Amino acid sequence: MPKTMLIDAAHAEETRVVVVDGNRVEEFDFESQNRKQLRGNIYLAKVTRVEPSLQAAFVEYGGNRHGFLAFNEIHPDYYQIPLADREALLREEAEDHEEDRQETRGRGRRGPRDEEADVEGDEDEAEVHVSDDDDDVMEEELARRRRRLMRRYKIQEVIRRRQIMLVQVVKEERGNKGAALTTYLSLAGRYGVLMPNTARGGGISRKIDTATDRKRLKGVVASLDVPNGMGLIVRTAGAKRTKAEIKRDYDYLLRLWENIREKTLHSIAPALIYEEEDLVKRTIRDLYDKDIDEVWVEGEAGYREARDFMRMLMPSQAKKVMAYREPTPLFVKHRVE
Repeated sequence: MPKTMLIDAAHAEETRVVVVDGNRVEEFDFESQNRKQLRGNIYLAKVTRVEPSLQAAFVEYGGNRHGFLAFNEIHPDYYQIPLADREALLREEAEDHEEDRQETRGRGRRGPRDEEADVEGDEDEAEVHVSDDDDDVMEEELARRRRRLMRRYKIQEVIRRRQIMLVQVVKEERGNKGAALTTYLSLAGRYGVLMPNTARGGGISRKIDTATDRKRLKGVVASLDVPNGMGLIVRTAGAKRTKAEIKRDYDYLLRLWENIREKTLHSIAPALIYEEEDLVKRTIRDLYDKDIDEVWVEGEAGYREARDFMRMLMPSQAKKVMAYREPTPLFVKHRVE
């Protein structure tokens, strides 16, 4: 049976997406104008209060409430300490990481848990705003290393009120709770996740479990020459992709990061610096695969957005994106309403 993606972007108030396989709905998602997600957005924020009892800071980033930033989510670059101390900290962090890797490698025969520990990068850990089950997993390796830094300092010693930071939302605002934030940023592409300020080299999602794929992908990541101080993780969708496809995705993420840096330099906190892709783009980035024969989009602006984004991410697939212009609504026509 042919697989089809239907995007109803005819009304500005709400966008809806389904993936249908024959007459079965496989995926469904929607986004309304007044309930836009914040998760994944990057802001230039200002610290309004440092709370020693919580070992956290509250920051103004432009949301309805002040965001919550735990001490272990603050990159040492932001510590108000002498430069030499900060360099020593970062050096130590890098050495700890190298030690961890050597230790894992030197365990002889390894069970599946050790295998997981050996993944330098983990899709669940890194994709702050891509996968939904990452809240617990994210902490594992990074948090362990951050705790070492925190044992040496207290937040009130190194973070100051009115300090400016670039933060990313990891959890939405809920009830009277502000959004949870991090300064360890991550940008998701189609096949990879770029972590512009987490020095972890290259990693492969642990969901890619074929040894040959893992080995090949490690080679691909090594050949990309990821700059020092950055990390790149190959997502599950990248398992069977060619070097050219992964490189194009990586180049797109690097350009995105450059734009974020550029905009940050010309902004005054609090300010929105980067908005996580809207539903049309996220759908193509995360749900589209080559088994899908057609992508029908109702609504001219949505069609142009889907076509242009597909041209940039997967040029060879752009011809599958088609505008739906019949009088019968798209979802009614395909009997998914």
